[in-house]
Amino acid sequence: MRFDQGPWAAAGVQTVQPGVHRVPLPLPNDGLHAVNVYLLENMADDDSIVMIDGGWAIPEARKALEEAMAAIGRDLDDISHILVTHIHRDHYTNAVELRRLLGSRVYLGAGERPGLEMLGRLRSDEPAGSLQTLRRAGAGELADHIQAMDHGGYDPSVWEAPDRWLGAETLCFGDRELRVVPTPGHTKGHVVYLDEQRGLLFSGDHVLPHITPSIGFELAEPGGRPLADYLDSLRLMTRYADTRLLPAHGPVADSSHTRVAELLTHHDDRLAKSLAALGDATLDAHAVARALGWTRRDVPFGELSAFNQMLAVNETAAHLDVLVLRGWATVALVGGVNQYTRVR
Repeated sequence: MRFDQGPWAAAGVQTVQPGVHRVPLPLPNDGLHAVNVYLLENMADDDSIVMIDGGWAIPEARKALEEAMAAIGRDLDDISHILVTHIHRDHYTNAVELRRLLGSRVYLGAGERPGLEMLGRLRSDEPAGSLQTLRRAGAGELADHIQAMDHGGYDPSVWEAPDRWLGAETLCFGDRELRVVPTPGHTKGHVVYLDEQRGLLFSGDHVLPHITPSIGFELAEPGGRPLADYLDSLRLMTRYADTRLLPAHGPVADSSHTRVAELLTHHDDRLAKSLAALGDATLDAHAVARALGWTRRDVPFGELSAFNQMLAVNETAAHLDVLVLRGWATVALVGGVNQYTRVR
């Protein structure tokens, strides 16, 4: 959903601390306008740069990255590794392009492998998993509309496999370490990169300072309980020492723990509102989503774009599934659509 961009998306380089630079790269026709990538210097004996996230493979992003590298006295060729937080194209596709250009090594969470493989089979950029969730949520017409939209055309060259699939592990670059923490929820294979030595969390879309990430926006087959996974992944962040928050969208924030607490409170509120919207009726997620307000401005569902309606319905289904897991609602599959009833 949209939010006030402020200056964070403006072109240029922000040095977060010595050797750590935030660079917003532009996005095409996207409400978020930019995605942050991070350039980490002094990570290895060969003086190469490790980059967190890749951006979207468009010429404007390449130009912005080249200018940022020049501003810190470096060249694109200095990028040796690109550590991607998740498979969405505003994070992954430019990493693949840069690998082709520079020979950089691309790393990605292992949980994204089914989505990438499914994308190769379908040879389409449409969000197949999210469309299936829409249909089970009673929003078949919306799913048909989204499916018929222009998704930019499938380009296999930017959807190649990474050089390495990552699990829960620690990456070593010279005497620097980055802890890889799997954080499923936004996608099944989302990971964050924790620099415990410098007190920094490169959070991707898992923890964002001004907005809540969409839940379960998947390329692969839907499955599991993405919101339950997301809430568990949020709580996981509090088991580590508090850090500065370096997100993929929005400005750097001082405390990851503070923002995690706000996100948990937000979802508690959405769970309560979803339960109230059920009332005494038996409803599908599409009907519940239409009864709720959206974004911080409490915009009616009907005023959202089709794409944001998809995100809203799928997020509502995720909240209803958590209500079922907690014993506050029941669900029955009727004619291919999940129908939810409040427990009295």
